[in-house]
Amino acid sequence: MSHWFLPHTPDLIGLLKAQADVTIRGMDAFAAWSAGDKAKGDELRQAEHDADDARRNLQRELRAAFSTPLDPEDIYELSERLDIVLNAAKNAVREADVMDLVPDAALAQMAAQATAGIRHIADAFAVITKGGDAATMEADAAIKCEREIERLYRTAMSGLREVSDVCEVTAWREMYRRYARIGEALVLVAERVWYAVVKEA
Repeated sequence: MSHWFLPHTPDLIGLLKAQADVTIRGMDAFAAWSAGDKAKGDELRQAEHDADDARRNLQRELRAAFSTPLDPEDIYELSERLDIVLNAAKNAVREADVMDLVPDAALAQMAAQATAGIRHIADAFAVITKGGDAATMEADAAIKCEREIERLYRTAMSGLREVSDVCEVTAWREMYRRYARIGEALVLVAERVWYAVVKEA
């Protein structure tokens, strides 16, 4: 019966990585949807639900943990900010469906960059307690993906000057902005990786 008195020490980084893996699955579906595979929208929505389950599981274990490998606030924030990225992707698909809009090449490229950024975030999570340089390098790589999203966004927005239909311009501008906001959410996760590493140094 001695196990009753052992401290509860769940693998919180493993749980955070598990949420990131589900997020990758969802973002892969998002990128495929943005490239023209409409069936991937359902996979994205399912991944978003699965990621919510993973996030809630992490939060339950975090609340019960006797000790944590990082500041509990940092683990919580990393999980929450990761969730925002996938939610933003799901909402972009929902908005496109409402407007009956088929993503163009610019949106496909932006989605691919966002997916690459999430992979860097997942890699950062995997090494965040094993030495700061490796995690922050992955975080910086994710930020570079966002900068490419921003460049694609500006290029796509400038192309709208050639479109005369106001309704069409409004629809495309909204979609470009939604995809750009996914990149902004990605940066917030990367910056929290940096913050968590600096605190542990």
